[in-house]
Amino acid sequence: MVVWAITHHDTLQQLLADPRIGKNPQLWSTFTEGRLPEGWPLLNFVTVPGMVTADGDEHRRLRGLVTQAFTPRRIAELRPAVEARAAALLDRVALLEGDFDLRAHFAYPLPMQVIGELLGLPARQQDELHELSNTLVSSSATPAAAVAAQQGLFALLASVVAAKRAEPGDDLTTDLIAARAADDRLTEQELVGTLLLMLVAGHETTLNLITNAVRALLAHPEQLRLVLDGQQPWSAVVEETLRYDSPVGQFPLRYATEDIEVGGVLIRRGEALLASYGAAGRDEEHYPDADRFDITRHARHLSLGHGPHFCLGSGLARLEAEIALSGLFGRFPGLTAADGPAPEPIGSVISNSVRTLPVRAG
Repeated sequence: MVVWAITHHDTLQQLLADPRIGKNPQLWSTFTEGRLPEGWPLLNFVTVPGMVTADGDEHRRLRGLVTQAFTPRRIAELRPAVEARAAALLDRVALLEGDFDLRAHFAYPLPMQVIGELLGLPARQQDELHELSNTLVSSSATPAAAVAAQQGLFALLASVVAAKRAEPGDDLTTDLIAARAADDRLTEQELVGTLLLMLVAGHETTLNLITNAVRALLAHPEQLRLVLDGQQPWSAVVEETLRYDSPVGQFPLRYATEDIEVGGVLIRRGEALLASYGAAGRDEEHYPDADRFDITRHARHLSLGHGPHFCLGSGLARLEAEIALSGLFGRFPGLTAADGPAPEPIGSVISNSVRTLPVRAG
């Protein structure tokens, strides 16, 4: 099986916007010819129906169904609600005694609650949806676990759709149901697949972004001081974290629709490409002193994608991360990393962060 990892910034930027690169797995010769290794753990991830595996007009049709939920105006309107949720979570954190896991108690529930409300997901199901989505993006899950996770996610989201059909609400799921009723081109599988994408992308990425930003700031107190002293905005922390420690390490897969020569390398039609966002953010040819966390850098990055599949929820992710960080360090300016071994990385080729982030309020 040939998969090309695209690790250089400029090459990745070029290929992400190249019309000769597609997302539909039917373009992948290894898949269509039945040559995938048995039990390959990411099969369900790269074949899930919806906009993430669609191209051209189909991609634009599916993307258009949810675009209005993520316009700059709609994102700005969400700010008060996000701020209120962050403040409530920090009130709970303040009641904790001793060291606590910032990832579990703050970085996870904030984006999950926000995307849950946006999609109209019942609060009682959100933890289960999170655990299943973790398994879906894991590259270390057993084949049986990966299949079970996808089936579980589709079943839970299908139940949400059924509930919203019976009792519509002011949420994106209800909007998609209305779109399905008005346009029979949107299949039931695409509807649920779109919800799945919104769920996973809407909380996993932001969860990692908040976790990685706090971890970087605690390891670089001089950078944190720049923000606390007002010399740099929180947005600078978010952008440098996206470059320095991308919440999505690599995103599978894209496929060449014809032979393409890149930098003297021939990528043949039907071969797969892996967008290596984490590596591109540390490309020394593009970023001087790339391994240094520096919030004064203000460098453009690719961590939220580029081209037709640029992250639709990028504005919401940035808003949540800025509110989370400013609220956290505003409430706990003396926050430090807890004593003990370094946190373990997540076992995923896709999701890039650590399993836990033990901290001390100070």
